[in-house]
Amino acid sequence: MITGGCLCGAVRYSASSEPIFVRTCWCRVCQKLGAGSATVNMGFRSEDVRIEGQLTQYVSTADSGTVMHRGFCPVCGTSVTSQAETRRHQINLRAGTLDDPEIGKPQATIWVSQAPSWACIDPALPQVERQPPPSP
Repeated sequence: MITGGCLCGAVRYSASSEPIFVRTCWCRVCQKLGAGSATVNMGFRSEDVRIEGQLTQYVSTADSGTVMHRGFCPVCGTSVTSQAETRRHQINLRAGTLDDPEIGKPQATIWVSQAPSWACIDPALPQVERQPPPSP
């Protein structure tokens, strides 16, 4: 079981499966969410994730053109989830919210075309210029 939650503990989650993917994202939206750095996102089948506590949703359009629902803790502001309207079968959890951060080891880096010149991008990982095709 994979578990995690927000900074204050008001929101907790568990995932009963391994992530479909784990990716570092350098899109401009993630840079804002990550306070200037990239975010590390883990994709799961929605049916395998249970969330306890209340998330506030922020709806916006991603750089890919997809309408995204981003869930954050209304108490401490921690970004916990994101979910595309076009892929409701999948939910992304922020790796920084994991109880065991070793689970969130990135497999690829996406949106490298929007990374600043000083970005630390692991050259050993596959790099994608923009948004990769959807995962199954």
